[in-house]
Amino acid sequence: MKKTIKYIKSKINVAPEIGIVLGSGLGNFADNIEDRIEISYKDIPNFPVSTVSGHDGKLIFGKINGKDIVAMKGRIHFYEGYDMKDVVFPIKVLAEIGIKYLIITNAAGGVNMDFSAGDLMLITDHINITGRSPLIGPNDDSEGPRFLDMTNCYDNELIAMADDVSSKMGLKLQKGVYMYFTGPNYETAAEIRMARVLGADAVGMSTVPEVIVARHRGIKVLGISTITNMGTGVLDKPLDHSEVVQVGQEVSHKFSKLLTDIVGVM
Repeated sequence: MKKTIKYIKSKINVAPEIGIVLGSGLGNFADNIEDRIEISYKDIPNFPVSTVSGHDGKLIFGKINGKDIVAMKGRIHFYEGYDMKDVVFPIKVLAEIGIKYLIITNAAGGVNMDFSAGDLMLITDHINITGRSPLIGPNDDSEGPRFLDMTNCYDNELIAMADDVSSKMGLKLQKGVYMYFTGPNYETAAEIRMARVLGADAVGMSTVPEVIVARHRGIKVLGISTITNMGTGVLDKPLDHSEVVQVGQEVSHKFSKLLTDIVGVM
């Protein structure tokens, strides 16, 4: 970790308080970052490299709405074959750099029958159906508690703020619970029905491990899902990752405007 932080700090002259994780097909937001400094994951010592289409694999430092931010253009997924400690390593790096807020985004499948592809959903809570936690193993009490309280995991004040921003934009945001599956296979129709019964509104293959580590480090989290497709069995059509990326790109304008305005009031 020390070698990683030393390398990154040698490339930047800012200390951003806001971190943003950009999910599948949502990387176009990075084009709005001013005074950009881009660092490829592959050039950072010990940093895992994203292998998924739609995830470029760059840390981008710069300004949005006058605020210093760092964006992860692409994330690491457990299904890529990485250990869970590697999946959350980037979030630990952002914590060491000093972020206080994390806006975490993802592409998700809609479970709630009132949702449609292209909707944006504020995550109010999550269900970790995998049972896997990145906190398993020895705990460093200087970083966070052994037993982490998950109350207000997605910060209520940030949710209210995002809701207010979207209202001023005239943009309706859905709200709901995100259920984490490991992937990389999409869920079966039966699993989607189970998710609905258990109270999930959307499903996906990321986010939850990162959120757990962010909260462990005392970082306040705002989560936003782009509903890029409806879950298996909701519509009579097979699922395809290229469509996930395509829908992400189609909503990128309103998504980027929302993120930019949210950062402006943080």
